[in-house]
Amino acid sequence: MARLHLFDLDGTLLHGTAAPVEISRQLGLDAEIAALERDFVAGRIDSPEYAVRVCSLWAELTDAQVTAAFEGAPWLSGIRETWARIREAGDYCAVVSLSPSFFVERLVEWGAHAAHGSLFPAVPFTEPVEPAGILDAAAKVRIADRLCEEFGIRRSDCVAYGDSLSDLELFGVVPVSVAVNADPRLVSLATHSYVGRDLRKAYELVRHAR
Repeated sequence: MARLHLFDLDGTLLHGTAAPVEISRQLGLDAEIAALERDFVAGRIDSPEYAVRVCSLWAELTDAQVTAAFEGAPWLSGIRETWARIREAGDYCAVVSLSPSFFVERLVEWGAHAAHGSLFPAVPFTEPVEPAGILDAAAKVRIADRLCEEFGIRRSDCVAYGDSLSDLELFGVVPVSVAVNADPRLVSLATHSYVGRDLRKAYELVRHAR
């Protein structure tokens, strides 16, 4: 039976940072995004409110700046190689992230079968954010189930990789999970834990796990 490997983006594939932070850095908005991140992590704002505020911050954002943020971000080593190995094994790999879709979807070019993020308007923004398209932790489970149906996979054949509390719900419904440089609360729920900067080593922990 084939398996579906589900990867978080912020703090997981990206080491110690998040896509909105890297994008904001291109605009010189380090302090502003740091404050917004603190409010979100503390629960003072929810995912839709975060998206509305960050979209306002990025009013002048260009596609060239998104590209610079993507290419300059501190990615884990071995992402493309890991996904190539997953494909060679007859398995599937997908990215499911709360970060903007226009950033997340670029990972399809690296070998992911699918990449889902919060639905933001196209860059440069000419339309407002639609709150209904913004993902939260529960949406990760819904998307995982939709991908299972698409690929003909059972939930019991999924492997999840994540780092934060937004991954708790997904980790709770799949049998195999890897906490990657993760919050201790996620580590306690995961079946495996990895600390480091090489995705190939995280994958190796669960390559044969069922």
